[in-house]
Amino acid sequence: MPKGIDLTLMIGPAIPLPVPKEVLDALTSLEVTSRTDQPSGFQLKFTLKKGSTLSTLFLLAGGAQIPLVRVLIVVTLNGTPEVLMDGVMTHHEVTGGSGAGSTVLTITGEDLSRAMDYIDFTGTPYPAMPPEARALVILAKYAFLGVVPLVIPTILIDVPIPVDRIPVHQGTDFRYLRKLADAAGYVFYIEPGPVPGASVGYWGPNIKVGVPQPALNVDMDAHTNVESLSFSFNSQAASLPIIFISEPTTHAPIPIPVPDISPLNPPLGSIPPLPLNFNLMQGTAKQTPVEAAQTGMAEASKKADAITATGTLDALRKQTELTGSLEDVFLSLTGRLALAS
Repeated sequence: MPKGIDLTLMIGPAIPLPVPKEVLDALTSLEVTSRTDQPSGFQLKFTLKKGSTLSTLFLLAGGAQIPLVRVLIVVTLNGTPEVLMDGVMTHHEVTGGSGAGSTVLTITGEDLSRAMDYIDFTGTPYPAMPPEARALVILAKYAFLGVVPLVIPTILIDVPIPVDRIPVHQGTDFRYLRKLADAAGYVFYIEPGPVPGASVGYWGPNIKVGVPQPALNVDMDAHTNVESLSFSFNSQAASLPIIFISEPTTHAPIPIPVPDISPLNPPLGSIPPLPLNFNLMQGTAKQTPVEAAQTGMAEASKKADAITATGTLDALRKQTELTGSLEDVFLSLTGRLALAS
């Protein structure tokens, strides 16, 4: 029989601790947004009462706020803990009211990538280091927060020769990691878990498949496990990148089209959309052939997706069928809708 959902909330500087029961009872709303294209976020809403512990924790500090307040949200589903968010608090505000219990404390925050976006390390050299090596060096700084790096090497490894050029750090760690990922057609994000207090710093291709799940059923009476779903197909979104390779002798640019089907972008449907637009990649003629090919593959991986799917799953009803995490379920939902189209 389903055991329901239990919530664990932990807050504290650097190392979060379980909140008192009074704080958990005052929680009225919890929202977690998980993304791969930008930092994930969360929002907590509490009802403030006279003499509440929350006022002491978040309001009496005045202007001297704690620099890093960590928030850990864990949901236990059918006896299995699932870390929904491991992040830091970025903002809190109080909304007053005239009625009893109408004063609301709202706390918003982002995942641990926010801690990587505070200090500018521009100018740090990385001699003879390809992008994946640079990503490992950067993520190693955040081991004290429990971040474990998971870096997938690029398809075309380009090791810069120090006598020709030495890559240097540009901006904060988070912005530079995102820049390296975009150049390779990869993504970078922080995945909370698999255990509370630990996170995975993923730098690699965008994963579009997950653990196989039971069938998703709509409008099938007692077998229905999806509350709602919708999908759209935009055939105008697909485009074909064209890179230019400079011929060594005459320096004449040679155009080379880059197809959108590559290891970075496996097809989701039996018939991929035909590209209607051609994207001339300016500046690739000045790059080395390996750099130009990597740039073209990265652009092709971004422009091939023409399917958008959204859906709502009743996790409590489906928990007896789950064979993976909640993220795996929604990845399965997206993939199956794409295949159906």
